[in-house]
Amino acid sequence: MITPQTRIGVIGSGSWATAIVKLLQNTQAHFNWFVRNRDVIAYIKENGTNMHYLKSVSLQTEKISFYSDIHEAVAASDLLVIAIPSAFVKAALDGMTPEEFSGKFILSAVKGIVPEDLVTVTDLFHQAFGVPYRQLGVISGPCHAEEIARGCMSFLTIATQRREDAEQISGIFECRYLKTIFSDDIQGIELGGVLKNIYAIAAGISQGLGDNGDNFQAVLIANAFSEMERFLTAVYPKQRDLNQSVYLGDLLVTGYSQFSRNRTFGLMIGKGYTVLSAKLEMNMIAEGYYAASCIHEMNKQHGVDMPIAEAIYNILYEHVAPAIEIRLLIDKLS
Repeated sequence: MITPQTRIGVIGSGSWATAIVKLLQNTQAHFNWFVRNRDVIAYIKENGTNMHYLKSVSLQTEKISFYSDIHEAVAASDLLVIAIPSAFVKAALDGMTPEEFSGKFILSAVKGIVPEDLVTVTDLFHQAFGVPYRQLGVISGPCHAEEIARGCMSFLTIATQRREDAEQISGIFECRYLKTIFSDDIQGIELGGVLKNIYAIAAGISQGLGDNGDNFQAVLIANAFSEMERFLTAVYPKQRDLNQSVYLGDLLVTGYSQFSRNRTFGLMIGKGYTVLSAKLEMNMIAEGYYAASCIHEMNKQHGVDMPIAEAIYNILYEHVAPAIEIRLLIDKLS
């Protein structure tokens, strides 16, 4: 049970982790923050900002206990907010034991699949560390870190098995510019968050090519929405309303927003950047790059018709020219 005395720990130091820290500053007198790089911790303590991400966010260091050792950070916390890019989650947890997570509540803020095992983050904690699903949750929704940093009105969906846990968690995050919504669709929301990043890359590539405008973007996103519905139904069958903001809203903002790193990544690919050069120039993780390969592998088992996701896989991993692949995709859309 989550109580006002629950000790909160944020695991990760990227833009989304920094945005979460900003939210916690509004409601918590004290919390823990695992930042792997000691130089980054020293910079934050001295300057009150993250040297790499969301530099406009003023960090109230007097409220924060910093840890560069993940074992110590986990031991000092009861509720852990995991905000590490999915490709690095397993490495970050290397050496951790099930006993260290016993009794902890794990809240994933990761929008990606763990590539080594092709599982979501909550499934990883359940399978590798024995954390019961009743002690696992997800936060997601159309919430770009940059807008959280600016204090723009946003909605965050909290997915847990028990509504009372989500209600307690909502008190941790809610403030004048953030409202929360409850869901019990943990796996569906996690997987939807993975898929929308792939579709945002598709939207970026389409625009980057220069000969597709808003009309095609609308068709692309509408088809992506249908594709998402087919895949979620096949992998995690459950009665769900995909028109809710955590599904449709997140797909729309990631596909259209200037703050979408996945759309930006796709835009660069469409303009002729190689995958490597685009990754190096961004200096941030585009989750959709890893997701494209993971979903491709997962779909070998399910056989869902996914022309958009397959097109992005072909561009990123099979090195098919974007102009050719998007032209072939156009004939498969409706």
